[in-house]
Amino acid sequence: MTTPTITTPTRSVEIEKATAGKLASAQGTTTIADTVVAKVAGLATREVSGVYALGGGAARAFGAIRERIAGASASVSQGVSVEVGESQAAVDLQILVEYGVSIVDLSRSIRSNVISAIEATTGLDVVEVNINVSDVHIPGQDEDDDTPPDIGRVE
Repeated sequence: MTTPTITTPTRSVEIEKATAGKLASAQGTTTIADTVVAKVAGLATREVSGVYALGGGAARAFGAIRERIAGASASVSQGVSVEVGESQAAVDLQILVEYGVSIVDLSRSIRSNVISAIEATTGLDVVEVNINVSDVHIPGQDEDDDTPPDIGRVE
């Protein structure tokens, strides 16, 4: 008794056809913009406890300035870049974590939440979620904290 084998090229074509069926039909096709996927990924990332902020230092500073302008709001997709194909998406995140949080566990939770959110919302298959931890937030050391620094241990 022999077992049929599936070669890699045939298998990948079958997977692409099955996935493309979610966004294409005889009645038309659905195209999802990169910004949509980036927003979903940004929101899903922020939902995970232990994520302090998204984006690098310059992006966070620009976002803080934007929040202070009347009528403007912080970008939901700050710190998120995506690449979207016809049936797949790849996500890159730049995050700032809270001190004391296990980065390994946090990364697992972020990946799971982002993949679930994007796949459920868009029908795209998420092939990778890359996470760049750019800094650790230490409570009491906010950039815009107006409290004077503690000079010594005793007086």
